[in-house]
Amino acid sequence: MFRLSFTAGAILIVFLQSLMVSAETKILIPAAPMVSAKSYILQDYNSGRILAEKNADQKMAPASLTKIMAVYTIFHELNNGHLTLDEQVTISKKAWRTPGSRMFVEVNKKVSVKDLLKGVIIQSGNDASVALAEHVGGDEATFAQMMNQQAERLNMINTHFTNSMGLPSKQHYTTARDLAILTSALINEFPDYYQWFAEKEFTFNSITQKNRNTLLWRDKTVDGVKTGHTEEAGYCLVASAKREAMRLVSVVMGTNSTSTRSNENQSLLNYGFRFFETHRLYKSQDTLSEPRIWKGEFQNLKLGLAEDLYVTIPRRHYKDLKANMEIDGKITAPISKGKTLGKVNIALAGEQIISKPLVALESINQGSMFDRLYDEAMLLIQ
Repeated sequence: MFRLSFTAGAILIVFLQSLMVSAETKILIPAAPMVSAKSYILQDYNSGRILAEKNADQKMAPASLTKIMAVYTIFHELNNGHLTLDEQVTISKKAWRTPGSRMFVEVNKKVSVKDLLKGVIIQSGNDASVALAEHVGGDEATFAQMMNQQAERLNMINTHFTNSMGLPSKQHYTTARDLAILTSALINEFPDYYQWFAEKEFTFNSITQKNRNTLLWRDKTVDGVKTGHTEEAGYCLVASAKREAMRLVSVVMGTNSTSTRSNENQSLLNYGFRFFETHRLYKSQDTLSEPRIWKGEFQNLKLGLAEDLYVTIPRRHYKDLKANMEIDGKITAPISKGKTLGKVNIALAGEQIISKPLVALESINQGSMFDRLYDEAMLLIQ
């Protein structure tokens, strides 16, 4: 972790103890590979930095990539205690008749939520998606509303769903950027369930089907996520891989074959891991500074970050990072925990690459009458 020191002033500037970037410092990064897709994005999972993109905000038909949101919504229901993995779902005639890729459930039979989830994730079963949607939402239209609520909560501003499986509809669309947002949330919030996306096959009703994500066989660092295909959407793939402490998420939409969607995702992932590195500079809730607080029950206030601060930078340029903290001057009690009182800025070669709010890590009440009068006098003297 970086060491910090203070200087005086109305606004305290805290400088990172690091090597100064010389005027001659040049950061050279090869351009991202040419990708044969209508839309794509490559994003670092921890820092959120976009490493490559093309038409990332173009609304596209998602095909079975829709199921990432379907299972994300169900994971929330499980997490909230509204559903259990061993809960039995009765398969409706509609679910049984659903066209496209199938898990091969049978009408009126009971199947566990866990098996249906694996049928969606590993086998991409449309019948399993509909069965879960009906069980959780009452009908698929209501469940689609639940999916849209989750999309709104995640700020997926260019996304709208009308069904749980990705069958074509004019009002059913998303973007590469929104899918990267969703995938990052899925991995972050539900790491235990996310492990299912790495499973290469699943057997149900004596029928074994392989995961359509061929990168699981090709690259041992890939552990998800989901394929999709319709005539309108083309061949799509959301992939994620973790190498050492760095995780990347890549989304490729609108390619012309199963091999192309895999090859293009692999190219993007290799590019990101080859030319970039991610570092955690500060941990959340760690005290980064303790400035003077006036008229409070204590004389100093602990400041830090509400969440870990990660940066993704070109490889071999860690030493060229520089940080400063801007802290509000004359902080006066009372102060509530979480209040923003400044910011941490990170620069590379003189260019700011990220800024995060600096917040109070504790609440400080007003001090006694004597403390307040004494501090008032000290402020007048200063």
